[in-house]
Amino acid sequence: MGNRAMLTLLLLLFFSTNLVPSALAIWLTLPTTGTKCVSDEIQHNVVVLADYVVIPSDHAHNLTIAVKVTSPYGNNLHHKENTTHGSIAFTTQEAGNYLACFWVDSPSQGVGEVNVNLDWKIGIAAKDWDSVARKEKIEGVELELRKLEGAVRGHP
Repeated sequence: MGNRAMLTLLLLLFFSTNLVPSALAIWLTLPTTGTKCVSDEIQHNVVVLADYVVIPSDHAHNLTIAVKVTSPYGNNLHHKENTTHGSIAFTTQEAGNYLACFWVDSPSQGVGEVNVNLDWKIGIAAKDWDSVARKEKIEGVELELRKLEGAVRGHP
């Protein structure tokens, strides 16, 4: 078995065990009062990128949300108010449970809840692979193998 085939086999086995941090896209339904939080257990020195956006509805126009992300020791990593969308980017300084909380900060009469889409990426999933592909002029299977190799080696 050649080196490339062996690497591919090892990568497939590695990913089949779900040990690699990846992307998580979730839909949050926020009540007009109260807070909804999501958390993620993340190791030290890991890149985290996230995008969030309020999904417009017929009943929830002109509503804004507030977002706060804190580290396991309570450090404020992101805080934004009166927004309908935004991005979060940080590198973890300590291992532990990172918390992202969302709430409606401009409640409107007659609106029961607000939907927010959250795209949360950590580790290798946070790498800008489109930029790498353009810079190194790679595509298809070679690009996918490069992603897998980066994940196995543990650096984005």
